[in-house]
Amino acid sequence: MEIPKFLLGDNTRSAKDAIFVIHTEFPRFIINLKDDEIEMMDDLIGSDEEELAVLVATYIEEATAFYDAEMKAYEEE
Repeated sequence: MEIPKFLLGDNTRSAKDAIFVIHTEFPRFIINLKDDEIEMMDDLIGSDEEELAVLVATYIEEATAFYDAEMKAYEEE
C-alpha cells in the first residue's frame, strides 16, 4: 500500500475543533491547523537542526496548501 504524503485527521471526541494534517514522510509530524501546534513523531537527535528547521517549515506550508486544496475539492463536489 502506498501511503500519501499528507493525510487529514479528525477526532470529534477529544479534539472537537481541531483540524489535523499528518505528514507521513521523514520527519513525520502532526500539525493542528487550528493552533499550529506540531507534534513530531520521529526521533530527530543527531539531525542537522538548521536543515531540519527549513525542511519542516516547507512541509508545514505544503500541509496547509494540502488542506486548502482538500477543502476546495469538498466544496466543489
